[in-house]
Amino acid sequence: MTQITDQIASELAVRPEQVQAVIDLLGEGATVPFIARYRKHLHGDLDDQQIRVIEERRVYLAEMNERRETILGTISEQGKLTDELKASILRATTKAELEDLYLPYRPKRRTKAQIALEAGLGPLADALLAHPERDPNAQAGGFLKPDAAIDTPQAALEGARAILSERFSEDAKLLGRLRDLYWRQGELVAKVKEGKEEQGSKFRDLFDYASPLMKVPSHRVLAAFRGEKEDFLDVRLRPEPEEGVVGYISAIASHFKIADKGRPGDRWLLDTARWAWRTKIELHLNVALRMDLWERAEREAIELFAVNLRSLLFAAPAGSKRVLALDPGFKAGVKMAVMDGTGRVLDFATVYPFVPHHRSEEAQQSIRSLIRKHSVELIAIGNGTASRETERLVSEILKRWPDIKAAKVVVSEAGASVYSASEYASRELPDLDVSIRGAVSIGRRLQDPMAELIKIEPRSIGVGSYQHDVSQTLLAKRLDATVEDTVNAVGVELNTASSKLLARVSGIGESLAENIVAYRDANGPFRNREALRNVPRLGPKAFELAAGFLRIQDSDQPLDRSGVHPEAYPVVDRILRKLGDDLKSILGNQARLSKLRASDFADEKFPPAAVTDILTELAKPGRDPRPDFRTVEFTEGVEDIKDLEPGMVLPGIVTNITNYGAFIDLGCHHDGLVHVSQLSSKGFVKDPHSVVKIGEAVKVRVVEVDLPRKRISLSMRLGEATEPTSPRALAAAVRMPKKPVQSQSSVGNAFAEAFARAGLRK
Repeated sequence: MTQITDQIASELAVRPEQVQAVIDLLGEGATVPFIARYRKHLHGDLDDQQIRVIEERRVYLAEMNERRETILGTISEQGKLTDELKASILRATTKAELEDLYLPYRPKRRTKAQIALEAGLGPLADALLAHPERDPNAQAGGFLKPDAAIDTPQAALEGARAILSERFSEDAKLLGRLRDLYWRQGELVAKVKEGKEEQGSKFRDLFDYASPLMKVPSHRVLAAFRGEKEDFLDVRLRPEPEEGVVGYISAIASHFKIADKGRPGDRWLLDTARWAWRTKIELHLNVALRMDLWERAEREAIELFAVNLRSLLFAAPAGSKRVLALDPGFKAGVKMAVMDGTGRVLDFATVYPFVPHHRSEEAQQSIRSLIRKHSVELIAIGNGTASRETERLVSEILKRWPDIKAAKVVVSEAGASVYSASEYASRELPDLDVSIRGAVSIGRRLQDPMAELIKIEPRSIGVGSYQHDVSQTLLAKRLDATVEDTVNAVGVELNTASSKLLARVSGIGESLAENIVAYRDANGPFRNREALRNVPRLGPKAFELAAGFLRIQDSDQPLDRSGVHPEAYPVVDRILRKLGDDLKSILGNQARLSKLRASDFADEKFPPAAVTDILTELAKPGRDPRPDFRTVEFTEGVEDIKDLEPGMVLPGIVTNITNYGAFIDLGCHHDGLVHVSQLSSKGFVKDPHSVVKIGEAVKVRVVEVDLPRKRISLSMRLGEATEPTSPRALAAAVRMPKKPVQSQSSVGNAFAEAFARAGLRK
């Protein structure tokens, strides 16, 4: 096993053999979903997240090794590579540690220390450090060089101090020790710039802010640095509360065996240590720790985005129900589109029930006609402008004609406008106006959120905080990985999937996805998975990686409806021969399958662990991991924040999750905040995602209503008398503008608009 393998194994607390198996599979071109699903027997059942970590760490450590070799070569060329230094460089486990070791040998501008060394003051610096019992001035007197402007003992001592200060500031072990001390004891401090109070009011919570570096929340870090960038805040790190630096000076002195014992050179050396801290080391650590803070906050923000996106994509689909989608509007009217169970557009129209047209009766008749004509089962109402009015209009229709049994569901429009104006939408719906395409998107995302949202750039969906501040490359990479994992975890119906959705299937990509759709259009639906081999440019490797994640419900091979990979069909044949039965009889028959021993059907290619996975899939063939679709009805009479009173227990839907709590839609214009301290009766929750998920239906109790600031404090600790959330906690939920009332909303399609409503889509 390699050093990289061993290090990753140690970090993940798994066996090196498991890590090496994943690395080998990645090297062969296998995708993470394929490795996680179909090669468990090779890597010991690592999940997709662990495999992602292995993939990322492998790249990081490979880059680090490349940098390590460069550093070793550079120092060696300088003739300064000692055995001890080489060993330290080889032992380094982080890029920061590696760069600390390289610091003294890095090419740099000509410094005062270099000038002093060129003037021959190196021996003086060594002597002053080694012999504090001697008088510094007396020692300096032997190093005078008038031709080098060193004509006094003081000038010589200044040169020696420059040499020692640079030496102190480039000592890797010392820097590591001081960085750790600064991280444990230091603070992030933010203050508003004078005269910027009004302009920078959105950063009010940071006008006079201090937090230990170890504990400052990631969203505070990102907000502080944004405020600094926009010139509203002064942000700095200080090594200790009250500006204390004694511990750092002592650490420098101790490292170089400097002590105040009353000897002639002690005071000068201590002053040199203090000078090194003030002029070099503190600045270096400040820059390094600011970068550390930023990178940590960035990682957390990106991970939060990814987790929320995964929850959103995993939202419950309404399924193959006929849908009437309404994209509300006033002057431009309400755009309508009817889709069959596959998402195919059957009909569309526009009505003008509201100001300035006031054609309500005509609109009601048109909507009723479409519902009856197409046997509509669900009515999807976009939550944008005029949503409240449209929802009321539909309610009137349902009351006026009780024979209509369609259920109304308010659906987020987040990203619908992005899709409708996209090049892909124009190719997918060439005969429809842009506005009608928006209605189609709303309806289809009710039927299958994942299949529709996959057509939108993840960053446009609106489930991220400070998304424009973080690295766009890292964000895109993480979100793409999330989409890939989610799509393959659910599986894709080959004969109905769009090219956008197919492109996210393991081993396919955009080009092959287009080829699959073109072949399907030209030759009709795929009859089985084997027919995929006829698609141009879809070779054996792509088939291997993709086939298991593709479903064909009408296939002439029943296993094609399941997650059993075609390579494992011979194993299933052995099982059928053993049972003396046909496939249809055992699919889903958990009772019979549970009695089988995997070892009885194992071979060299499919060991018992792999056969166990096959039996599990046969027991629940093609099971959709997403939750069942249902709607939630909000409390009648609660339509505005003014309708809320402390103590009320209400149903709600989780619309967004941050590291400080969860936003809950109560159907009253504004989302409320359940602070992390109020998510569980067990007390403070470290990770809100461990308690709630986006789209989840919950019951909450109103703790406090702040009408002037439009803030609602909630609690999920229903059986307890809860004090109002602290001002600081409430401050995390910035002012939220009004949104349409939602009398009903799909649990599976309560898209995370909270960031947008809260002004946090950044």
